[in-house]
Amino acid sequence: MQRRHLLRLLAAASAAAAAGISFSAVAQQAGYPTKPITLVVPFPAGGTTDIIARIVADKLGQQLGQAVVVDNRGGAGGSIGTAFLSKAAPDGYTLGIATASTHGINPAVYPRLSYDATKDFTTITNLASVPNVMSINPAVKATDMKSFIALAQSQPNKLAYGSAGNGSVSHMMGELFKMSSKTELLHVPYKGVGPALNDALAGQVQVLFDNLPSSLPFIEGGKLRALAVAAPKRVAALPNVPTFAELGLGEVNDAAWFGLIAPANLPADIQTRLHTAAVKVLALPEVKAKLEKLGATPVGDTPAHFAAQIKSEVAKNKRVAAAAKISLD
Repeated sequence: MQRRHLLRLLAAASAAAAAGISFSAVAQQAGYPTKPITLVVPFPAGGTTDIIARIVADKLGQQLGQAVVVDNRGGAGGSIGTAFLSKAAPDGYTLGIATASTHGINPAVYPRLSYDATKDFTTITNLASVPNVMSINPAVKATDMKSFIALAQSQPNKLAYGSAGNGSVSHMMGELFKMSSKTELLHVPYKGVGPALNDALAGQVQVLFDNLPSSLPFIEGGKLRALAVAAPKRVAALPNVPTFAELGLGEVNDAAWFGLIAPANLPADIQTRLHTAAVKVLALPEVKAKLEKLGATPVGDTPAHFAAQIKSEVAKNKRVAAAAKISLD
């Protein structure tokens, strides 16, 4: 067995030599992975990104035969951990999670971002998408999106929406909604979605844009009224709430997403190995169940499709940031 493996390795090395690839690189790739893999999560522990990463990491390690260890490196909207990943060796032993914040919004709102979202990474697959939701305090005299838009248009800047902070997903979603619906809402940024949610429940702000998992219990309890979800189709937990696309607001209909990436120039065979393993993980019933409990849907698309999605997200958010004059230091 060892002799056959050595002969295969020598044959691969001979072919690689003709292509100018070193024997050490071939040896490393042939047995990949031979040691634990680090998965950089660019946000603190406990959030949606971290939870999804840990659900996938455990089973991914089993598929690869090596532990996948989560390394939380939060700060600056995810840009600190993402910048760290961009500078890591492209050997398959340092991977990361890309999100709508790190690879869609940050390139649009940070003029001096230390990484290029479309050039400094190798895409592997979009792991999961999570619906976003627009909800209002029940005291607002609107029962659906049509009546809310009419109310907002009749009272420019009288209704306020809370966000998780300047440049956050909820901020960009709010500004995109304003552009698409031709309304003027007052933006109130908070330090995280928790305080924004609390003030929406108390009526201090009338509107909230949020990931569905954190708002869902309050929508189900009647403390918030959902007007629309950003998702490919209606959410099973809220069957009577239309998508933004159904309401003619297709630009706002993008769900949050969480993908697996590596530094740029990852060898193609390692990329394929990781993609195959990740897709198998997402097909596991226990992984599907855990993701669905969060309101997330497994994706598992191709690296090329995921790369195109990131490029599209950057372009969209740059347009929104320019129109809303959003720029962060």
